Amino acid sequence: MTVLNNKQLLAHEVVEDSNPSDNIDFQTIISRRLNRRSILKGGTGLTAAAFFGALPLVGCSDDDDSNTIDNSAGNNDNAAIPAQGDLKRPEALKFTAVAHSTAETMSVAEGYKAEMILPLGTPLMSGIDDWKDNREQSAESFEWRMGDNHDGMWFFGKKGGAYDAKASDNGLLVMNHEYVNSSELSPFGYYVTQDNDAAPIFQNRRLASDVRREVNCHGVAVVEMSRRANGIGYEMVTDSKYNRRITSSTTTQLAGPVAGSDLVKTKFDPTGFQTRGINNNCGAGLSPWGTYLTTEENFLGVFARGQDASQLSAEHNYGRKRYGATENFAGFEYLWHTPEAKDAKIPDEFSRWDMTAVGASAADDYRNGFNTFGYITEIDPFEPQSVPRKRTALGRFAHENCAYAPVEQGKPVVFYMGDDARGEYIYKFVSKATWSNTDIGGGLKAGDKYMNEGTLYVATFNENGRGEWKALIHGQNGLDASNRDLPFNGQDEVLIFVRAAADALGATKMDRPEWVSVSPMTGEVYVTLTNNKYRGERDDQPVSASNPRSYEAGGKARGNDNGHIIRWAEAGGDHAATTFEWDIYLFAAPSGLSAENLSQLNASNDLSSPDGLYFDPRGVLWIQTDDGAYTDTTNCMLLAALPGKVNDGALTTTSAGQQTPVGMLASDNNIKRFFVGPEGCEVTGITMTPDFKTLFINIQHPGNTWGAIAGGSTPRSATVMITREDGDVILAESFI
Repeated sequence: MTVLNNKQLLAHEVVEDSNPSDNIDFQTIISRRLNRRSILKGGTGLTAAAFFGALPLVGCSDDDDSNTIDNSAGNNDNAAIPAQGDLKRPEALKFTAVAHSTAETMSVAEGYKAEMILPLGTPLMSGIDDWKDNREQSAESFEWRMGDNHDGMWFFGKKGGAYDAKASDNGLLVMNHEYVNSSELSPFGYYVTQDNDAAPIFQNRRLASDVRREVNCHGVAVVEMSRRANGIGYEMVTDSKYNRRITSSTTTQLAGPVAGSDLVKTKFDPTGFQTRGINNNCGAGLSPWGTYLTTEENFLGVFARGQDASQLSAEHNYGRKRYGATENFAGFEYLWHTPEAKDAKIPDEFSRWDMTAVGASAADDYRNGFNTFGYITEIDPFEPQSVPRKRTALGRFAHENCAYAPVEQGKPVVFYMGDDARGEYIYKFVSKATWSNTDIGGGLKAGDKYMNEGTLYVATFNENGRGEWKALIHGQNGLDASNRDLPFNGQDEVLIFVRAAADALGATKMDRPEWVSVSPMTGEVYVTLTNNKYRGERDDQPVSASNPRSYEAGGKARGNDNGHIIRWAEAGGDHAATTFEWDIYLFAAPSGLSAENLSQLNASNDLSSPDGLYFDPRGVLWIQTDDGAYTDTTNCMLLAALPGKVNDGALTTTSAGQQTPVGMLASDNNIKRFFVGPEGCEVTGITMTPDFKTLFINIQHPGNTWGAIAGGSTPRSATVMITREDGDVILAESFI
């Protein structure tokens, strides 16, 4: 037998799309009954007033203080804005933009230093060997090493052994490890047979040690960091009691309405209150009380399903398919279920990744194991022995990240989330409990209070620039046993199969909703819509005002190659409101693609496929890219931006003939390229220290030369630490 290493598909390259619904929002249907092109050409199209309406703006202020952050109760600086010092936003970006680059190394703005730290395999404790390029470190050792493909993260200030939102000298850097590159991580790969020059025949079986290594390289790392003696940057505190790995084999608790449901009972826990592992953790967020919120995105990729539809009800078979798990599905070819049973160190170590119904009941197999993944998971980094909790009330889907609105004493806590798949939806969760500042530092108990009970909503974006949140509550809006595609018998089923519930409510299909961030200045919510090759190409995903581009080439629609960023202002500035106004803040596009460059980007700020998104506490918006459409010109990047507010632009018409509201046009003052990553990479994950002096970002799947930077030949994912050469705050030149 010959062994190959390169069969594995990269999880970031596989975008699941399983939305068969034909729901097109009512306003789109109405507009499509008219001849759009004749309306636009005839001068009788929708007016700006029809788009913008009269809903009040969020957080509007007088010109004299439009660039300052409100530190009233609505923006508690210990929770919503974990920072100190002067919080005034710069009026213009004065650093010199970084040029396009396709180099194998990274580049950062002049006056700054970018350093690689904490690459894949870095030991978190003494006694574990350093990384070796032969990639034969024991699988078990990765329970105490940095995992693969670093992603979303947060810096938690620490003082006196507890969370301190304003502390910067010492802190816990907590980050996700989204997936693995098997060809670089696992030395033995996939078994195949091969006869002379014939094509290899894959046997679809993997070695136990390789699978175990990959399981341990997923999840979350908690790393204590201490400021260097020279005051610039940080170094890891080896052997810190806080250093920890949470992996795809760590026991986790199900919390909220799904806990104990028949649909999450497995052989591992027939009571349905626990599962093993967190998986494919992409973006991340901070809770207002100071815990880490990690997300499970492409969890589909690690599961397999055989032929078992006859053992399931038609409804539950539909529920699986709605999440991409059709019969005879092999995942994204991780094949974690395939090692020999005799090689397992614990019962069901590998078979638990097979959701096929083979036993007499759910207690006899792992048919429901799949249903225990796809949730926002809360981790308390300051309690190393605590058990992570999957917050099921926030729904089950391909979570990209989780962002909360600024909290206000006596009002509900609101979280926003996107489902990163083509044609999926945007959600928000409104807690039943109202916020109390006394819960800061309350750990998982505070999470129980705010995240186990509340209302989950899904968004509809209407053609007139307004939108509505629709409640996903069992017994309301047709979410009951009479539903056509998937009868819902309880709130647990609504949440487990929330995509199907959102279908039934006519939610708006979006172009891969990824990171969400809330402006600390205006309270407006921003979401990256990375791209969607089906937009305008398939009948079930026509262009609409909220997803208005479908680039044409050779007479054929190519979809939305470059993506955009949408934003909205909740009615009356109340994040618990059920209506909002929206516009498109930014259309991503190469500057030379004039027909699609609707935001008038130039060579200093053009981009494609926005992904990561982060408002720092001053109101500076940082935008990261995960691109394949513009990489002949430039590698993926990080940009800094100074957004305005909803309705600060005008109506425009796309090349597809769709009218839509677009925000204020780009300029060198309000958006600029700050960093370009190495060839082949995605720039992702971002957080800043409370004193604004250090910016952390992550580099996934870099090109081959990157390995030499890490001290070897293997191109390992890593964190990049960015500081000013003079040790001043990031973007200090913009305050001069």
